[in-house]
Order: sequence, then C-alpha cells, then structure tokens
Amino acid sequence: MIEGILWAVLAGLMLGLYALPEKFTKDFEFENTWSLFFAINTFVVPNVAAFLLIDGFSEVLAAIPSGILIGMVVASLLWGIGVMMWGKAINHIGLSLGFSLFIGTIILVGSLIPFVINGLPERPVFATIMGGIFVVLVGVVANGKAGIMRQADEQGTQEKKGSMATGILIAVVGGLLATGFSYANTVGGAVIHEAVITQGNPEWMSAVAVMYVIYMAGGVAIAVYFIQQLTAKKLWSKFNSPSFGRNAGLATVMGILNFAASAGFAYAAFKLGSTGGTVGYAIFNTVSVAVAIVSGLITKEWINASSKSKNALYLGLTCMILGIVIVAIGNGL
Repeated sequence: MIEGILWAVLAGLMLGLYALPEKFTKDFEFENTWSLFFAINTFVVPNVAAFLLIDGFSEVLAAIPSGILIGMVVASLLWGIGVMMWGKAINHIGLSLGFSLFIGTIILVGSLIPFVINGLPERPVFATIMGGIFVVLVGVVANGKAGIMRQADEQGTQEKKGSMATGILIAVVGGLLATGFSYANTVGGAVIHEAVITQGNPEWMSAVAVMYVIYMAGGVAIAVYFIQQLTAKKLWSKFNSPSFGRNAGLATVMGILNFAASAGFAYAAFKLGSTGGTVGYAIFNTVSVAVAIVSGLITKEWINASSKSKNALYLGLTCMILGIVIVAIGNGL
C-alpha cells in the first residue's frame, strides 16, 4: 500500500509542476504554447516511450480485446473534449474557479467510477474513503472561493452573471467528460497489464501502455480544437519565431512531466489494489492541485491578494491534505 501511495503522490507532484515551464516561453500566444505542448504530449512522448521501453508493444496492443479497446478510445476522446472545455471555462470564470470546479468534479465523479465498475468495498473502507473525498472537496471549494476573492482584489470587478453561469456549466460538464480518463484506466488496466507481462516486460511498463491508448485517442479531440483555434485567430505565423527552439524545449519538458505523471498514477492504482482506482485518483488529483497552488504562491501569483483570500486558500490546502490522509487510511483498512 505504501508504495502505491508514494507513487500517487509523486505522480501528483509531477502533474502539479508540469505547466510551470510555460511561464518561461517567449513570443507565443496561449494557443501556440499549449497546442505545441499537446502535440508533443499526446503524440510524440507516448510513441517514444511505448515503442522504446516496451518489448513487443505491437503485440500488446493486438492482445487488447476489441470491446475494451473501443471503450478506452471513446472514453479517452471524451477526456480530450473535457480538457478543452476546461480551457473554455477559464475564459468565462478565470483560472482559479475554473480549475477548482473542473478538478472537484473529476475527483468526485472520477473516484466513484472504479466502484461502479468493480463493485463497492466493505462498508468501513467505503465510508472512510468517501469521507476523505468529501474533506478534499471542501478544500477545493475553499480554493475556488479564494480564487474568486483574489480576482476581485486584482480586478476590482466581478464577472458578468451570464458569463459566470456559462463558465460554471462548461467547467462542470468538462469535468464530467474528463472522467473518461478514470474509466479508460479502470477497464483497460488489468488486461493491458497481463499483455505487457506476457511479453516479458516489468509490470510498471503496463502503466505506459495504458497511457499510450488514452493519450493517443484523447489527443485527436485536442488536436481538432487547437487547429480550429490557431486558424480562427490567425496564429500559425507565431510559430515562425526565433524563440521556437526554446519554446519547443520547454513544451517537451511539460509533455514528459505530464505523461510521466499519468503513467505514475496508473501504476499507483495497480499497486493500491482493489480500491486503487479510487484512492490513487483522489490522491493524484489532490496533490496536483496543492502543488499548483503552492507553486503559484512561490511565483508570487497571490502577491496582490487580500489576507482574507489567502486565508481561504490556506484553509483549502489544509483540507485537501487532511482529506488525502483520510483516503489513504481508508485504503489501509
């Protein structure tokens, strides 16, 4: 159990830090940086990792039953659409609230999906894990409130009610679709693990194989979105910049960290046993949010925020840390 929890925490750390290099790109608009990142993240890194590390990877893919593979692909496409909807939500309600609603929905619904597929554990285990998830969600809500207050501190104005309502709806629906990631990992994990072992690979490589399917399928939806955005905003010429090499290097670091984080979660879920999909998913996402918030504090994103908003932020972080401790205790019962 300890090994699985440590892997989930490590994966969350990487996910929380993967976007940090984006702050150091030059001469790119948002769409240029993130489209380049997603291209590397969903198509380049998975292919390099899978075919370089996994012996007989083509045979591993061929061994996945068609029904399971189709289910993983459809769920992964939904995950890709959900991620893009989160980006849209930020335009309406800002990063802090959009992030909190999106991740909150993912933690709540995504953590329940493995229970729906694999069945409920014993009552004390289930009650403790769900209690921990509830405490995490209290923290997520507090972080969202802190973000709203910070936006008011910095801008001095509130978002229009119509835009706010639209953004909240998009963030929640996007979060629901993004739980396709949890579904794909749950239904495909065991089968792919067996196929990877059959080819003589160490068991941790099964996590790379699972993420290969999820990222390649989800990447299709993401690519369609960014092609449309780059074309509509006439941003393709921005790639012809003296800073392209620097930006591509930073995007590659982001892609490696992001893919490694997801593979680390998949391995953590396997090592945590029957409740691993739920426990690992909750720890993974909670740690990533906490790390992202702390990195924002370190990089002075909250320097102009009021003490009231900072106190709400600290309350949220405390609840999230306490929540994942409770979830871990539940997994050990």
